[in-house]
Amino acid sequence: MDYHEAADFLFDLRRFAVRPGTESIAALRAELGDPGDDLPFVQIAGSNGKGSTAKMVESILRESGLSVGLYSSPHLTSLDERIQVDGRPITASAISDFIERTKPWLVDRAANGEPLTFFEVVTMMGIWYFDREDVDVAVLEVGLGGEYDATSVVDPAASCVTTVTLEHTAVLGDTIEEIATTKAKVAPDNDTPLVTGATGEAREAVRAEADDLLTVGTEGGESSDVTVSYDGRVNHTEASARIGLPTVDRGPWPTLDASEFDVRLPLLGEHQALNAGIATVLAGQVVGSFGDQEAEAVDFGAETIGRGLRNAHWPGRFEVMREEPLVVLDGAHNPEATATLTETLSTFEYDNLHLVFGAMGDKAYAEMAETLPTPDSVITCRPDHHRAEDPDVLARVFEDTGADDVTAGSSVAEAFEAARDRTGADDCLLVCGSLFAVGEARTTMTRRAVPKRVDDNETAREVLSNAHVTDWEIDTESERAVHRVVSLPVEGRQATILDRELRSLGGSCGSSGVTAAGELHDVVLMGTVAQFRQLTATLDSQPFGLGGIADEIREQVGLIKDEQTDSQQYPWDEGTAVMGILNVTPDSFHDGGDFFDRAAAIDGAKALVEEGADIIDIGGESTRPGADPVPVDEEIDRVVPVIEAVSDLDVQISVDTRKAAVAEAALEAGADILNDVAGLEDPAMRFLAADREVPVIVMHSIDTPVVPDRDVDYEDVVEDVIRSLNERVLLAEKAGIPRERIIVDPGLGFGKTAAESFELLGRLDEFHALGCPILVGHSHKSMFDHVDRTPDDRLEATVAATALAAGRGADIVRVHDVAENRTAVDVQQATDDPRSE
Repeated sequence: MDYHEAADFLFDLRRFAVRPGTESIAALRAELGDPGDDLPFVQIAGSNGKGSTAKMVESILRESGLSVGLYSSPHLTSLDERIQVDGRPITASAISDFIERTKPWLVDRAANGEPLTFFEVVTMMGIWYFDREDVDVAVLEVGLGGEYDATSVVDPAASCVTTVTLEHTAVLGDTIEEIATTKAKVAPDNDTPLVTGATGEAREAVRAEADDLLTVGTEGGESSDVTVSYDGRVNHTEASARIGLPTVDRGPWPTLDASEFDVRLPLLGEHQALNAGIATVLAGQVVGSFGDQEAEAVDFGAETIGRGLRNAHWPGRFEVMREEPLVVLDGAHNPEATATLTETLSTFEYDNLHLVFGAMGDKAYAEMAETLPTPDSVITCRPDHHRAEDPDVLARVFEDTGADDVTAGSSVAEAFEAARDRTGADDCLLVCGSLFAVGEARTTMTRRAVPKRVDDNETAREVLSNAHVTDWEIDTESERAVHRVVSLPVEGRQATILDRELRSLGGSCGSSGVTAAGELHDVVLMGTVAQFRQLTATLDSQPFGLGGIADEIREQVGLIKDEQTDSQQYPWDEGTAVMGILNVTPDSFHDGGDFFDRAAAIDGAKALVEEGADIIDIGGESTRPGADPVPVDEEIDRVVPVIEAVSDLDVQISVDTRKAAVAEAALEAGADILNDVAGLEDPAMRFLAADREVPVIVMHSIDTPVVPDRDVDYEDVVEDVIRSLNERVLLAEKAGIPRERIIVDPGLGFGKTAAESFELLGRLDEFHALGCPILVGHSHKSMFDHVDRTPDDRLEATVAATALAAGRGADIVRVHDVAENRTAVDVQQATDDPRSE
């Protein structure tokens, strides 16, 4: 079964109304052989904060060394976001496998008048996938209520009710007490207390239902077992909080090295401190439930909790995308959430507030408008979803609240672009009302068109297939995929116009076979440069935000040339730079500790400069498979004296580290560049790079150091790595690092097979979609076993790969043998510009 068939089948299930109860999903689970029967689940219920809390639990447990599945809803841009394992979304092939296995059974149920809903089937797909991937823990966000929600098909090891407000009264009840009682049904059927952040009558209703209740509250509020305090923002994307665990002594609970500790949160607002406290307790309950031997292998302490919480990035939840102007995306979709949004926004200073608002028809949008701050301008919009409210209706609501400048728009993308045009550098642009609206606005800001190298019909067919184009259209379009090919995700309305306009110019367009509204559609645009020039000129005047897509297409097909300045700031500004490797370690995979001696390291650095290195990369910790981590103090002691000794050489110095403390010491010693092989895993690294205004290299890696023989399931390794790096780059940008100072590294050999590493190398030019300089680190790696080169026989293969990387657009090649690779780069660049001197 093709992915587009599976996706369309799934989305078609949305026509079935929600029927409270777990009988149907339990029957499907039984049909599949009870997947996940031996998995510990964490179930997150509540009115607000479920998604953020679930992400925090997942992040803490992953930081503790566990493999964790996360199920959440709804998705912002694509279906696969709902189901993740260790931060990686479910693959398209897994979705197809699941639907192919279950479709006959689901059709039979529907024929008998007992259809399953979209949410029920996707929930079971998550449980099935977590079982298949053999995760250690699975975290499930409840969709609606608790007792009758599809996620309640499992018996949780730990669970919570975050908060309780009046919501979905037609299904859950007309009062706070009724709703709280329904949600409290997620309480574990064991000795583990139910955790809640609810207050007042909601807390008492939850207490009446649960056999044992563990309460989390804010400092100064109701007396609680666990107390959290919110200390406010420390920068534009992070806040400080304190968690106190003085009376957590009931049920399973590990021994902690501190009962109170300060944490940094990447999610702003006092409510997120409450969510962090709940998440900490839930994670502790899970670890405490393990057997002694299993628990010993888990790194669970105050430092781990702090790292996990600081890495709990959750898109669309008061997400500060830009600082000047202030651009905020928040999925607040009920009055309580918009009131919280207003409170958090009040901590920022700005001149005028420009609001883009889109909501679902079944939400209390009039009350939401009342609780939002009075905007200076409003543009209402309609997300591409069947339940979206008419923008004219929403505009009238804001007029009734007293807003002066109100416009009824159309699509989210168009409304967002119009609002951005009127937003000054000292203003705020806020998008809220629905996660669907936020997702479309976020796509408008983060979309990356990927250029494709299509030299033959077979490659063309592969490009079209990866975009889930139907077989018959692949047959029709593959031979037309010549000259320039670009692939990018768009909304259904945008795909229709792109297809129409490009075909009218004689070009060709392959579109994803997914037809469901609300899901992004991959399109593959094929044509000559002249056809793309005409297409983009036409798109500038089209609706639905196509003007912004036109600019992205222009950049990727070469219609916009990079402006060259007379003063080049970095070595890679003038062509491919050569980075020489200097490992100050006793256990490096290639040089075997040749430079572990300080004097030898200094002599080695000077030799690299003489051989033509533009950059020297100095590292004090090996990332080879199975390498032991090096303590911070020891790593600093290894690299800092060498950096100090060579900092006056005519070369840029890079420090190869994944620890911000080491990076800071290296910068003080004279380093110029941060090379983070863990891809900003240490949250402080991005703020350090922003504060010191230095370039940072962000590498894609599943594990650092590499876990030997770890099997990673990529759908398309290049597209998957680009997608992951795009989020890492966005994280760096939000910290204040401009994209030109962010260098991306595909991470050859890090969680990739040899074949996958060669595919990354061969399709390196696709990484230009990220708009960042590109580094390739391939020197003497085991990937060359693929071409029968032993560890002692990889120099020639490395040099050949260097030439190929330079030809594919690498800005930096990271190598051990500088002289030979310098020659390869110089020869390649001479072929590009034979008249240059």
